[in-house]
Amino acid sequence: MKILILGGTEEARTLADALVAMGHDVTTSYAGRTTDPLRPGGEIRAGGFGGGRGLADYLLANSFRRLVDATHPYSVRMATNAVEASRLTGVRLVRLTRPVWIEPQYAFWHHMPNAEATADALPAGARVLLTVGHRNLDVFLRRTDCSFVVRSIEPPEKPLPVTARSLLARPPFFVGAETELMRQEGISHLVTKNSGGVQTEAKLKAAQQLRVAVLMIARPQLPPAHEVPTVGRAIAALHLERE
Repeated sequence: MKILILGGTEEARTLADALVAMGHDVTTSYAGRTTDPLRPGGEIRAGGFGGGRGLADYLLANSFRRLVDATHPYSVRMATNAVEASRLTGVRLVRLTRPVWIEPQYAFWHHMPNAEATADALPAGARVLLTVGHRNLDVFLRRTDCSFVVRSIEPPEKPLPVTARSLLARPPFFVGAETELMRQEGISHLVTKNSGGVQTEAKLKAAQQLRVAVLMIARPQLPPAHEVPTVGRAIAALHLERE
């Protein structure tokens, strides 16, 4: 069966590899922000579609029978486009979204509704490990009374102010290294999105050990879709055996 995966996550790559091994014709689409993504099995496509209708046209023109939204849990626009494209074409949509992180007992999490509120909540003089990707960096970096270590896979699109430095790194991360990083940098606050997953959760364990305050940005509301938490559940939800 011909399947389009909207990718960019580890789960998307794992799903693509599994479906290819099962004999399906799989294409994984990337938004194009990461210059050297880990390549999954099957075909690769980079770039946008031109909204939900553009994605619908692409599905029909290439005879896809299934659509999987395995993008980042904060990709509201892509999730919305996937739902619209499924509605317009009748192509079955499955959204693969890893479960949220759950705050451990005795942790120091502050649950924040969005990036703006999180930036405002930082106290003056905070030394912040900022792990929120490329979007909304300006919201935080305008806090010139704080200093930042901006960790990302790709370099920031704009030059950073003197109060911030860039740290390029690709997950998975491990507790020992995360603990040492926070100690060396004198981190007082960790700012992150509730992305979930095991590859980046080590920073939360390190923060708990060091009693570093965690500002956790809540996930956005996504349009309703058939949502599953694991690759195995996604394969089952695609109903591949029925056609």
